[in-house]
Amino acid sequence: MRTKRGLWIVLAAVIVLLGAGTAFAFTLRGDSGEPTAAPAPSAPTASAVPTTASPAPPPGADLTGPLDLLLIGVDTRVSIPDWQPHADAIMLLHVDAGLKTGYLYSLPRDLRVDIPAFARNGYGGGRHKLTEAMSYGARVPGTDRANVAQGYELLSRTISRYTGIRSFDAGAILTFDGLSRLTDALGGVTMTIDQKVVSQHRRPDGTARTLRPGGGGYVGPQATYLPGTRKLVGWQAIDYARQRYTAGGDYTRQRHQRQLVKALLTQAEDAGLATDRTKLQAVLTALGDTLVVSGTRTPIEYAYALRDLAPSGLTSVGLPGDSVFHNGGYIGEQLDATGRAFLRAVAAGDPGAYLAEHPELIKK
Repeated sequence: MRTKRGLWIVLAAVIVLLGAGTAFAFTLRGDSGEPTAAPAPSAPTASAVPTTASPAPPPGADLTGPLDLLLIGVDTRVSIPDWQPHADAIMLLHVDAGLKTGYLYSLPRDLRVDIPAFARNGYGGGRHKLTEAMSYGARVPGTDRANVAQGYELLSRTISRYTGIRSFDAGAILTFDGLSRLTDALGGVTMTIDQKVVSQHRRPDGTARTLRPGGGGYVGPQATYLPGTRKLVGWQAIDYARQRYTAGGDYTRQRHQRQLVKALLTQAEDAGLATDRTKLQAVLTALGDTLVVSGTRTPIEYAYALRDLAPSGLTSVGLPGDSVFHNGGYIGEQLDATGRAFLRAVAAGDPGAYLAEHPELIKK
């Protein structure tokens, strides 16, 4: 019997990247990288006249892969006036032809890249941190508001140029509340914490730490996550996965984000979400308006296409890199030759063969 596994893979992978809040899911068309709207699928209706014709193939049956998906965790800081959204986490998922195996990998938020000019708002382009492509693209001339979809457009173009991936089949922009709802709706998530992590943002009881007067960090007691296998509730899961001021810095945070994605997929499987539409609907209800979908292909189509992709079929890949300095000051990160070669392998459609030669990139 075929399962609905693909639906929760799409649901979790799309809204999980360090947390959602409001999740804007886009399906991309052509090479422009622009989000496109599509009408919601209509409900099936019974045929008035019996027919012996063969049934139409399920929506999504024509999707055979490979697929490249782009998942962005956005730091909106809605409490700060005029704050432009930054890409706080950047995760990519490559699914092989046949759609049974995939590779989950991250790009450093501070990666030094060439951001192209953007005619929509007059941005002239330049070499900056990758995280800033979102904020440069999101600016709306003459206003202090941000257009997050517009920011995604520039960010996705920037990533395409850097990685060599011609276009992304689907993408998502995520902020910080939906992950807590998803995790709690699934009854929490079990994670093996691999090193001590001290929170910059939360107190042990989950309340927010106080901003230091004048800026420059926070004050007050800190939530602490000690090594071992632990069950985390929603706020703990997102707090643990977003910390980068810890041993290993942003590369550690990238690893923890990928760990969280796989843990949530496993939790969804254990909760029976793959085969129980009632439980699935309960999760969707808990998420409310945190998941907004548009595009030429619907999540249901991807759900059917990815029905045989299990969490065990996802390989977590860590791309090594180093800090970049200029005149003694930190200006960002750069991937080393091995990491850049992996991106070329993805763009060529054969990451598995490259990982067979470089198993050190595979993170358990």
